[in-house]
Amino acid sequence: MNYSTLKKGLAVSFVALMGATTLASAQDSTATSSSSAKVFGGRGQYRTWSIGVNGGVLSPFLAIGGSNDFTNFDANLGYGISLRKQLGHAFALEGNIIRGKVSGSNKDAVGGAVNGVREFSTDVQYAADLRGVVNVATVDFLRRENSVNFFVTAGYGLVAYNPSVNGVDQKGNYGEDGDKDYIKEAYIPVGAGIKFKVSDRVSFNLAYTMHFIDGDNFDGVYAKATTKDKFSYGSAGLEFSLGSKSKPALDWVNPLALMYDELKDPSLRQEVEALKTRVSNVEKSVEDLKKDTDGDGVADQFDKCPGTPAGTAVDGSGCPLPKMETAVADNSNLTGFETVQFEFNSSVLKTESYPTLDKLSSVLRENGGKVTLHGYASSEGTAAYNVKLSKDRANSVKTYLVNSGVNSSAVVTKGHGEANPIASNDTEEGRIQNRRVESARN
Repeated sequence: MNYSTLKKGLAVSFVALMGATTLASAQDSTATSSSSAKVFGGRGQYRTWSIGVNGGVLSPFLAIGGSNDFTNFDANLGYGISLRKQLGHAFALEGNIIRGKVSGSNKDAVGGAVNGVREFSTDVQYAADLRGVVNVATVDFLRRENSVNFFVTAGYGLVAYNPSVNGVDQKGNYGEDGDKDYIKEAYIPVGAGIKFKVSDRVSFNLAYTMHFIDGDNFDGVYAKATTKDKFSYGSAGLEFSLGSKSKPALDWVNPLALMYDELKDPSLRQEVEALKTRVSNVEKSVEDLKKDTDGDGVADQFDKCPGTPAGTAVDGSGCPLPKMETAVADNSNLTGFETVQFEFNSSVLKTESYPTLDKLSSVLRENGGKVTLHGYASSEGTAAYNVKLSKDRANSVKTYLVNSGVNSSAVVTKGHGEANPIASNDTEEGRIQNRRVESARN
């Protein structure tokens, strides 16, 4: 193992880490958050793109152990770049490219070689992948602003490499035609790391990633045909947030603190108080609409005849109904009521029909008995359709009477269609008169 190179790399990482931690603490003590971001404001209110550079140590061994074709490894320099898109507070997609050299030896084996193989050295032309990045410490219940985040990664990529065994370089002899410089294999990167916030724009990252290759020739030997080769990359680097300075970086936003700030926003409290006032005014207006001083069943706002004596039968405007003829009180046909007219091809009551229907309702409620509503139509349309239309018109009148307090069983409806016209269907004036409902006591 090349201990000199490893110790230099660790020393540089330690110094950088101490400097980043100190700077992050200084930033937290002096900077204040003035973000106007809202809990449900969407990603557009944040910076979501970042670019990073990194360097570190490449090794054919993994921290979790496992089988290897060589007994010893060298610590070699690796370097790379990354581009990340933050999709939420805790998840991002990141593209990575790294380069460098991976090497190892059998110097601790008996005779310093295994099957004649003493050492290998693999040049990594590139290892490019796309990873999902999960922040596992974005939500902080204790601190309003985070300065340290932990993350885990996993993805899929492609590596191009050239292995040399015992110093023999096979570059230019790969591929189906034996004319390629590099072997290309798929791999799966799995890693974890820690991120330190240096400023609103910059973070210092420490990461460790294991690369599981879909092949057994990364180290140049097929010592164990059923195994797959792998290599690891321990790195340190800087990440730079891209976008408008007025926006915060999404990966450093604590949604709990954001929600608390929004709930404590004075303007929001003012809006809530104003809304309470408006609700109170609406409730008061509703109570005023319901107020009926004389108790005649018509609200004061619509009562055209206020102060009517108790028990007086009134119409829809609160005015006393005229006394009915004696003939109305017995079981003869109702008299004194106009027919109810309708628009062409319509069963909707006209507002001018309400006073007539209010009178009819009052008579039925005071004197009892039953009434039959006969619906009619003009001659437009088919006979079957006109029968249905005339029945609908009669039912519209019944609905009004029942809603005004008349017992439903006291009202019978019949639809006669075009039968029994009271005017000629050859003119529009006559057809208007034929679109009607007539009432008769049973």
